[in-house]
Amino acid sequence: MNRLRVLFVDDEAMIREVMRIELPRMGHDVTVCESGEKALEIIETGSFDAAIVDLRMPGIDGWQVVDHLKEVSPDTQIIIHTAHGNLDEAVTAIRRGANDFLQKPCKLVDIATVLQRVATNRTLANKTLALEQRLKAAEGSAELVGDSAPMQHVKKLISKIAPTESSVLVLGETGTGKELAARSIHEQSKRAEMPFVAVNCGALPEQLVESELFGHRKGAFTGAETHRKGLIEMANGGTLFLDELGELDKATQVKLLRFLESGELRRIGENEAFHVDVRVVCATNRPLQEMVDKGTFREDLFFRVNTFEIRLPTLRDRADDVKLLAKHLIQRHRSKHGGQPVTLSKDAVESLKTHAWKGNVRELANTVEYAITLCDGDKIVANDLPDSIRSTTSSSAPISIPNGAGVLWSSGDNKTLREIEMDLIYRVLDKHHGDKPRAAAELGIALKTLYNKLNQYEARGNAAA
Repeated sequence: MNRLRVLFVDDEAMIREVMRIELPRMGHDVTVCESGEKALEIIETGSFDAAIVDLRMPGIDGWQVVDHLKEVSPDTQIIIHTAHGNLDEAVTAIRRGANDFLQKPCKLVDIATVLQRVATNRTLANKTLALEQRLKAAEGSAELVGDSAPMQHVKKLISKIAPTESSVLVLGETGTGKELAARSIHEQSKRAEMPFVAVNCGALPEQLVESELFGHRKGAFTGAETHRKGLIEMANGGTLFLDELGELDKATQVKLLRFLESGELRRIGENEAFHVDVRVVCATNRPLQEMVDKGTFREDLFFRVNTFEIRLPTLRDRADDVKLLAKHLIQRHRSKHGGQPVTLSKDAVESLKTHAWKGNVRELANTVEYAITLCDGDKIVANDLPDSIRSTTSSSAPISIPNGAGVLWSSGDNKTLREIEMDLIYRVLDKHHGDKPRAAAELGIALKTLYNKLNQYEARGNAAA
C-alpha cells in the first residue's frame, strides 16, 4: 500500500538516471521526463501519486508543469526540486499548489522521506474516506443477526475466511443480506480501517460501466469533463464489493478478469497501468454456473471470484430467527428515528413466524417499519401488521396469476396494489432463479424498470439487517 506512481521531471541527464534506478529500489514505480514538454504529454496519458518537478528548465518550465498537474490531476502530490531554492521560492511553490520543497543537491534519504510522507498521507486519506462511509452508511456494525443453525454456519465461515486475502462469492436470494455479509467479511479482515466500496453492477448505466469501475481521464470521451477515479481505485487498500456480478456484460467481464489477475488498473484514456491493492468480494442471486454453461458468463472469471463460496439462507429457512431479527430492527429504527421503546406481542410474533417472507429480511424490515408507524402504544400487536402478514394462514380461496407465477394472493387478503406488485415480481424472480432479464421479459417491463422497482422497495426498508 506504500507503493507510489512517481513522475520525475528534470533536464539533467545524470539526475534522471539516478532516479530511474533508485526510486524503484525504494519500492516505487517511476516515469522519468527530460523536459516540461515531455512531462505535459505524459500527464495527459497517465496518472501519478507524486510528481518531483525541477523548476528551471528550457522551454516549458516547472511552474507550467505544476499548474497543469493541479488542473488535470489535483490528487497528485507535487514536490518541487530545484538548485535555486530559497525561502521566497519555497513559499511561492506552496502557494501555487506544491506539497513539498527539496533543494538540490539533496540526499536520496531526503527524497525517500518525502515520498514516505506522501504514502502516509494517502493512507490517511483512504482511512478518512472509510470513516466517512461508515458514518453515512451505517446502521451500526455489520452484525449478522441470527442464532439459527444456518446462520451459525454462515458466521463460522466468515470468521475463517475474513482474515485471509482470498476472493469470496456470496450467493443468496434478494433481501437475504449479501452486502451485510460482505461488510462483515471486511470488518473482520486486516483491511477493516480502509474503504469498503460497494458496487451494484446491475444498476450501472450500460454505457458508463467501464468508466464507473475503472475511471477516466479528462477528455477521454464525450462528456468526460473532469479527471475521475473509478470505484475500484477508490477501494485501494480496502475491500471492493461487486453486487449483482452476473449483470456485467462479456466485455466488462474480460476487463474485470484482467484486473483481478494482475492487480493492474488502466483508466479510460490512459496508456499507463498502475497497481491497485483491493480484496474482492462478489455477490449474485443468479445461477452463475448455469450462466457459464450457457456461455453468458466467463468460466475463468467465475473460478477467479469463487475461491470461497458463502450461501446465505432465506428467511424461510431460518424461521427461528424471525423474532430476534424483528427485535433488532425495532431497536435500530428507534436508534435512527427516536421514539419510545416498542415490544412485540405474542400474536404479532406468531403472525411474523408463519409468513412466507418472499422478500426475506428486506421485507421483514419494511414490515417492522409499517408496524411501528401504526402502533399506538408500546407494544406491536397483530392488527398493527400489514394485512398480507396477518392473513398468511387465511383459508380464503386463492386466485391464480397467469405467466406461471402461481398463487399471488387470497381474496380475503386485502393487499395494497404495491404489495401485490412486489409479490408478483419476487415470485417471477424466484421462478427464474434470480435472472432479472428473463423475469423482466415475463413481466412485460423493461429491465431498468425492474431495477427501479426493486431499488425503491429496498429504499423503504433501507437495510438488509
